[in-house]
Amino acid sequence: MYIADLHIHSRYSRATSKDCTPEHLDLWARKKGIHIVGTGDFTHPAWREELTEKLEPAEDGLYVLKEEYRIRDGEIPGEMIPRFAITGEISSIYKKNGKVRKVHSLILLPGLDDARKISARLEQIGNIHSDGRPILGLDCHDLLEILLELCPQAVYVPAHIWTPHFSLFGAFSGFDTVEECFEDLTPYIHAMETGLSSDPPMNWRVSALDRYQLISNSDAHSPAKLGREANLLDIPLSYEGLARAIQIGEGLYGTIEFFPEEGKYHMDGHRKCNLCLTPAETMKYNGICPVCGRKITIGVSHRVEELADRAEGYVRENAKIFESLVPLPEVIGASEGHSSASVKVKKEYQRMLAGLGPEFEILRNIPLEDIRRVAGTRMAEGIGRLRKGQVERIPGFDGEYGVIRLFTADELNNTEGQMDFFDLLGNAADKEKSDDSISAGEEKELQDPVDGGSDKNSVSDHTVTAAGTESTSPALNPEQEYAVRCTSLRIAVKAGPGTGKTKTLVSRLRYLLEYRKARPSEITAVTFTNQAASEMRERISRETGKKQAGKGMQIGTFHAICLDFLKKQGEKFSLMEELEQRKLAEETAAETGLSMSPAKFLEAVSRRKSGALETEEVCCKEQG
Repeated sequence: MYIADLHIHSRYSRATSKDCTPEHLDLWARKKGIHIVGTGDFTHPAWREELTEKLEPAEDGLYVLKEEYRIRDGEIPGEMIPRFAITGEISSIYKKNGKVRKVHSLILLPGLDDARKISARLEQIGNIHSDGRPILGLDCHDLLEILLELCPQAVYVPAHIWTPHFSLFGAFSGFDTVEECFEDLTPYIHAMETGLSSDPPMNWRVSALDRYQLISNSDAHSPAKLGREANLLDIPLSYEGLARAIQIGEGLYGTIEFFPEEGKYHMDGHRKCNLCLTPAETMKYNGICPVCGRKITIGVSHRVEELADRAEGYVRENAKIFESLVPLPEVIGASEGHSSASVKVKKEYQRMLAGLGPEFEILRNIPLEDIRRVAGTRMAEGIGRLRKGQVERIPGFDGEYGVIRLFTADELNNTEGQMDFFDLLGNAADKEKSDDSISAGEEKELQDPVDGGSDKNSVSDHTVTAAGTESTSPALNPEQEYAVRCTSLRIAVKAGPGTGKTKTLVSRLRYLLEYRKARPSEITAVTFTNQAASEMRERISRETGKKQAGKGMQIGTFHAICLDFLKKQGEKFSLMEELEQRKLAEETAAETGLSMSPAKFLEAVSRRKSGALETEEVCCKEQG
């Protein structure tokens, strides 16, 4: 069985790593356990020259990196020398049927000679020198026609077909049918690349795709991103075997997938306003962001829903298998509570490869006991959960990647290998009692007024108010869940004592951080007491697993927050200490002949300032 990642980019494409060289692609393919990797960017003259210099022919239509260019970065048990297939991506922007179309196409070729021939023709049409993925004003139909004419063995695959802005079915610039795009040449299209934000079950819902092979690739812009998605192949190691697998499914065993929620266009939303929406919510707002009034970016889930003629959960007959994985550095980071890009994670990644083998072998095949022996109990548990699909999914939207969680924050706070003792015992009685207290005591009134315009002069983008501190409930009831996820600019929640207001508020803050991608500094949470503020900071840090989350938010009492605000505005004032208050009260008593305690004096001052004292005096005079 071979693993192939055919859609990648060189350093000559925009927004790519300088390490996208043949040497580093070869190195990372060995680390990942990828047996066939695309070259990407075959149209770029400088990249083709580099490929010609550094690659040498292997099996028919495939290449290997010359030995003198191979980078040695430690031994990896069971590593295999990867093959290169000549591939590239072309961006077509053109007008068809009265609409501007923007479609990306993945092309596979039998060799570098064919790449030169096709590039020479494309150079007559547009600029292929400035970008490894050239932008051409070329109809996809005409591009396919050129390929069929110059290289009948070429494979043409519409790339990441659901991406909103640049794809065959893109919500903003694509088509509703394959035939609308390719017309009479539609029979020459045999496969579709599903993209990071969709998986096979989503594509099975569209019956028009039944005749096409579904393939997956990483579209990597750096070598470390190779294999985010890939293909499982049982083929002869040759270009012909590769082409037949893609075109007619012969030897296409299945695919390795992102969890689609991790893709950056899975859900609808507006990144600038930190707004992630379901298709139903987008329709509720008529496609307009309720925060700023601009267009919502329609995600893959929404677009699939528009074109689907089958219910969610439909399984295509004789469908290929698929496995949903996340890259090993993300698993390590999730297991240790660190960023996947941290130095500690990188060191552990190298150590695991040296002790166990390539990344895909670790994620897919190596026994958990062996993983436990080399990397510890928590890593083994994390990979075990991944293989079973037991993950928490926080969806991506509008160019923002989603998050796949293997462990809760509480689990990460425990020592390695331990599970929460009380979770293992099961606090059924406590849970029942807490749930009952909520349902019995809560005033079920939620106000969800019509959205208004955003207040650009407000202190923060999100303001949440808490009434105090209560014991948390293990789960949210429907009213609390609504309050947590409501997208309106204003929502009022009325609830009595002990009904879980703090739990709801903390859940709301976590939702803003994780689903709406709000920054901690954008959130203000107001409480009645300093004790409640302190508890909220601690709980936010604990439940998100991020110590800085609670510290980064502005959480405090109304007086504390306003005092801080005035200080930042440069206002000069002083606060009276208790002794000063007592002294002023005594001096006032001596001057007026009225004897009162400092507390009574301060109360009188406050009532005078608020106008309450004048009102009482008027009432007394009227009654007298």
